[in-house]
Amino acid sequence: MDAIHYPIFDSHFHIIDPRFPLAPNQGFVPEPYSIEDYRTRTAAFNMQGGAIVSGSFQAHDQGYLLEALRRLGPAYVGVTQLPVDVSDEIILSLHKLGVRAVRFNLRRGGTEQLNWLEEMARRIFSLAGWHIEVYIDSRDLSSLAPRLLDLPKVCIDHLGLSREGFPELLRLVERGVYVKASGFGRVNMDVPTALREITRRNPHALLFGTDLPCTRSPRTFQDADVTLVLETLGEEMAHNAFIKNALALYKPRQGQPG
Repeated sequence: MDAIHYPIFDSHFHIIDPRFPLAPNQGFVPEPYSIEDYRTRTAAFNMQGGAIVSGSFQAHDQGYLLEALRRLGPAYVGVTQLPVDVSDEIILSLHKLGVRAVRFNLRRGGTEQLNWLEEMARRIFSLAGWHIEVYIDSRDLSSLAPRLLDLPKVCIDHLGLSREGFPELLRLVERGVYVKASGFGRVNMDVPTALREITRRNPHALLFGTDLPCTRSPRTFQDADVTLVLETLGEEMAHNAFIKNALALYKPRQGQPG
């Protein structure tokens, strides 16, 4: 099957709606990126759903995320950021509306604190079956790895970014940690080699994402990134990375995007 027609669940993209609060992160405030912008950019692909990921610049705001989920429909899920004192009731209400994970941006800092990552990860899994998503340079994984492996369910963003820490990332993959095949313009490794090595260790680990609109990335998502995944992994393993693994992890609500 041609890559452009392959069913895809986009496991990592952002919607930046200036009608809702934006908090400067290291002095950076992104340009708007609307649902219409996203749909236009991905119109050539067979998008079957996706995960809207809160960036550090969106802090704890849920308004933009819930509005995007409402408009995109039940095939889409949300990955949010939450304060440590969030109530059980809020977590459960967010779950009903399509949120499925909490993100910790350990690369850029922001709203999350490492010392309560473990507590939050266990709590959200127990309450709602959610996992945590961690944006971290894999060079920093060695000290954090024992803590991550003790958690119920973890996903690492953007292939872990660095070839220097890639062996540590592979050790986590062997123990069941998920990895996003996203942000190819952010990494300093050979992407095809990384995809093959991760899949060889765990065929259920990879989740493809466009990372749109690729804020602060040296290069943006390219159509050729989809072809690269398909040609590197072959049809069966690419199907896992494009949609099967993501559906198993995120468990979106029923239905297709509107």
